[in-house]
Amino acid sequence: MPRNYYIFKEGKIRRSQNTVFIESSEDKKPLPVNDIDQIFVFSELSLNTSFLNFLSQNKIVIHFFNFYGFYIGSFIPRETSISGDLVVKQVEHYLDKEKRVLLAKKFVEGACHNMKRNFEKREGFEEEIKKMEELIERIPKCSKIEEIMSLEAHFRKLYYDCIEKHTGWEFNKRSIRPPQNPLNAMISFGNSLVYAQILKEIYQTPLNPAISFLHEPFERRYSLALDIAEIFKPILSDRLIFKLINLNIIRQEHFEESLNFSYLKEEGRKIFVEHFDNLLDQTVFHRKLKRNVRYKTLIKLELYKLIRHLLGEKVYSPLKIWW
Repeated sequence: MPRNYYIFKEGKIRRSQNTVFIESSEDKKPLPVNDIDQIFVFSELSLNTSFLNFLSQNKIVIHFFNFYGFYIGSFIPRETSISGDLVVKQVEHYLDKEKRVLLAKKFVEGACHNMKRNFEKREGFEEEIKKMEELIERIPKCSKIEEIMSLEAHFRKLYYDCIEKHTGWEFNKRSIRPPQNPLNAMISFGNSLVYAQILKEIYQTPLNPAISFLHEPFERRYSLALDIAEIFKPILSDRLIFKLINLNIIRQEHFEESLNFSYLKEEGRKIFVEHFDNLLDQTVFHRKLKRNVRYKTLIKLELYKLIRHLLGEKVYSPLKIWW
């Protein structure tokens, strides 16, 4: 079962010995810390260092989102899976231009394949698929990070045009802070959930989340999660958005809109995270492992493929969806 816990009501968290309670103006309920891996907070919440210490002891990650549903940060307990050798290898692969470019191209290769896969079996997208394939063929020829990022940007613009055409919802252009229409708002919200989920999975490995290869490892962000998220956004966020719109599960009424921004209301966020949580727990038959694997396990498998690459055991090959 999913092990994510979501908090939408304003309130405070209090710890009483080994029990933690969430108190709001409406109710008081226990927080099942023994049954969860991470907490997503979408409201105003008061907590103290005693609670954070309790989370650390139980290895629970907590993610915070602002009023508009934008990811703003995470509390990550002290690392327990530490490998100095692996961190050294990560740094070496970042500093070595050839090694870094190789990994960056792998991430974009996987991301572009998965985006193309979302439309290649749908009627009416033949011209767009042909253009996508032409862009994918250019990836191996890139020799600089800037070239790779530029190619991905062109690919994603074409991809967003497909999303607008498929859903019938206005997109116009990618707008983030703030999203200017409901489709942009859903994409931003879904991407934030994917990023947070991947960050939690990285925490459970010896990988350093701040050392990345496609994205620059700037301060105050875990850029390795951004790298891996490129592969999983088409699988976990975009496909879910298609489902929620096409089945009329999320509608225009679930958004608060103004002249220059749009964001999901609380009811819309609850619907989105419920389906996102269920998706993480769904399974797909893994062709190499010859068994069913949960979607969130695919993230873990991807991270360990990257670890083997960094350690020189096996060249990294990105996840390319076949279903």
